[in-house]
Amino acid sequence: MAKSSLPKKPAGIALIVIGAGLAFWGTQKSEGLESQLSSAITGSHSDNVMILYIAGAVCAVVGAYLFARN
Repeated sequence: MAKSSLPKKPAGIALIVIGAGLAFWGTQKSEGLESQLSSAITGSHSDNVMILYIAGAVCAVVGAYLFARN
C-alpha cells in the first residue's frame, strides 16, 4: 500500500489549531453589534457566525482523527 506524502500527525495538529482558531473567531464575531442585532431579531446567530462554528468543528474533528491514526 502506498504511503501518503503528508505526515498525518503534524497535519492533524495543524487542523486542530485551525479549528480552534475558527471557533474563537466565531465567538468574537458573535459578540459584535451586527450579530447581536441579528440574534435579537431572529433569535439565532448570523450565518457567518454559524459557518465559522461549523468549519471550526469540522477542522477539529478531522484533525483529531488524523492525529489519532497511525
